[in-house]
Amino acid sequence: MELIDQIESLINYRFKEPKLLQQAFSHTSYMNERGLKHLDSYERLEFLGDAALEWMVSNYLYRKYPNYTEGELTRLRAGLVREHSLAYLARLCHFDDLMLLGKGEEASGGRNRDSLLSDIYEAFIGAYVTDASLEAVIPFVEQQMDTLSEQNDIRIMDYKTILQEKLQQKGSIKITYELIKEEGPPHKRIFTVEVSYNNQTHGSGQGASKKEAEQQAAKHTLDLLQQEEGGQ
Repeated sequence: MELIDQIESLINYRFKEPKLLQQAFSHTSYMNERGLKHLDSYERLEFLGDAALEWMVSNYLYRKYPNYTEGELTRLRAGLVREHSLAYLARLCHFDDLMLLGKGEEASGGRNRDSLLSDIYEAFIGAYVTDASLEAVIPFVEQQMDTLSEQNDIRIMDYKTILQEKLQQKGSIKITYELIKEEGPPHKRIFTVEVSYNNQTHGSGQGASKKEAEQQAAKHTLDLLQQEEGGQ
C-alpha cells in the first residue's frame, strides 16, 4: 500500500505489522463511513505515542542541556511537544497527505488542522514504538527534535523574549517584572510576578521560582494581547 511504503521509506524501517501504520493514519470519520470499529482508529495509538514521545523528548533535553533546571527543561519540552510543533513535523513528513479521513472531515479542512496533525503524529510514534521498540525510535525522534530546534521553534516557550520582541515592534518599551508575593513553606515556595510597561500592569504569573513566575507572567500578557488583537 502506498501509505505504508512511503512511511517505511521515510524512517528506513519495515513494519512487521503494517496494519499498525494503517491504524495510525485512520481518522474516526474514515472508520465510521466504512462501518469499521472505532477502536481501530488512530486514537489508542495516539494515547501510547503521547506518553512515549514525552519520555523520549525529556531524555533528549536532559542530556542536551545538562545545566538547565527542571523548570527550564519543562518549558523546553512543552515547546517541542506542543500542538503547533508536532503539526509542523507532521507536515514535514507529509503526514497531511497520507491521513485517511472521512468525507465530512476532509470537507471541513481536517487535513490542514494542527490539532489533528499533531494527534496523527503521536499515533505514528505509538505505532512505531509498538512495532519496533522505544529504543529503536529514539534516533528518529531526536533527529526530529533537532530539526525543530534548528527552526527556532523551541524558542516559542521563552515568553519573555517573545513579549519583548512583540512590544518593541511599536518602538522602544521598557518592560519590568516585579515580585509581588512569595508564599508557601520553604521547600515549596510559590512566587507571583507582575509585568508592567507604559506605566501599567498588564499581566501576572506564578511559579516555583521567580524565573518561572516571570515566564508565566509574560505568557499571560501575550495571551491578553492576542485577545485584544482578536477583538479589534
